[in-house]
Amino acid sequence: MDTTQGAAIIPCQRHLFDIPDDVAYLNCAYISPLMKSAVAAGEAAARRKARPWEIFPHHFFVEAEEARALFARLVGAAPGDIAIQPSTSYGAAIAAANLEFARGARIVVLHEQFPSNVYAWREAARRSGAAIDTVPRPADDDWTPAVLERIGAGTALVAVPHVHWTDGALLDLVAIGRRAREVGAALFVDATQSLGALPLDVRAVQPDYLVAATYKWLLGPYGMGFLYVAPHRQAGRPIEEHWSTRAGSEDFTRLVDYRDDYQPGARRFDVGEKANIHLVPMAIAALTQLLAWGAANVQASLRAMTDRLEARLRPLGLETLPRALRGGHYLGLRFPSGVPDGLAARLAAENVHASVRGRAAMRVTPHLWVSARDEDRFVDALTRALRARP
Repeated sequence: MDTTQGAAIIPCQRHLFDIPDDVAYLNCAYISPLMKSAVAAGEAAARRKARPWEIFPHHFFVEAEEARALFARLVGAAPGDIAIQPSTSYGAAIAAANLEFARGARIVVLHEQFPSNVYAWREAARRSGAAIDTVPRPADDDWTPAVLERIGAGTALVAVPHVHWTDGALLDLVAIGRRAREVGAALFVDATQSLGALPLDVRAVQPDYLVAATYKWLLGPYGMGFLYVAPHRQAGRPIEEHWSTRAGSEDFTRLVDYRDDYQPGARRFDVGEKANIHLVPMAIAALTQLLAWGAANVQASLRAMTDRLEARLRPLGLETLPRALRGGHYLGLRFPSGVPDGLAARLAAENVHASVRGRAAMRVTPHLWVSARDEDRFVDALTRALRARP
């Protein structure tokens, strides 16, 4: 389903980032640069920590709730459906602790899926006697039918991304979620490589859990993320017990009046020190800007960029995923004879940056800081590197 109909193309936003003119950075899927506004928020937070007498009890809740509400808007959820997390693996650990797997049940994952969305399920399978059911990469690169075919009566969990991290191959989460519900399976989504750049609405997908780290397409700091927990999963058990998830914890004078009841909704799954003095303000700045741009507009803008690059690189004999099967923020370049040794390093020597993932593909992932000049520099540098290949 096209989620970018009527979307606007956003002009280059390089002025919001501290990127030198001689750097062409097309590697957002690795780690994004922070916007100047996020850096300023982080610096102000560090200065506040230097003067702790200016930190008051409400600071431990107000900013965390603001970040929670902003992320909820991004995914179409209520603030109470969101837990503050440090990483994708933490969210997977919460889901694994609250899902039950019968002996012989199947957990569906993708071939070469990112490890943080695999290891928790392997351990859960080992403990329970369930089995990991790995969907091989389809010959036509269309993951959705391949995943739907593997979901059946014995499936307990489908744990997938929105796009494959190696090349941006797109999955139809609405269709996958519908099929999972038909057979009584849970759905866990790792949206780290898509959220912020690709529209996603949990009301349509209906995942049991959805997690995203902020340091990639959410343009936020490293060490922070968010977990959506469906309402019917919010009575589960957290994987750590700490003061701030307990009901009434806003009142510091009564913290030792120990309580068994939790803060409402998904807040019980918040990580300890959820009100991270340094990271939360940076995430707020990033989420505020992303919401102002609009995910559909970001996707349309990045797809226009990757479409241009694809057309310019086609004469070099490189192959890409069919346009309809990739997220528009990704361009996976496939080299029929394999990626030349040291290609990424040769590009980096010219201040042109992209990632090599796997033996045969280069991952090109620009964002709104990329200018027309950056596109030219990438194409020219890659052309030179390939022509110099022995």
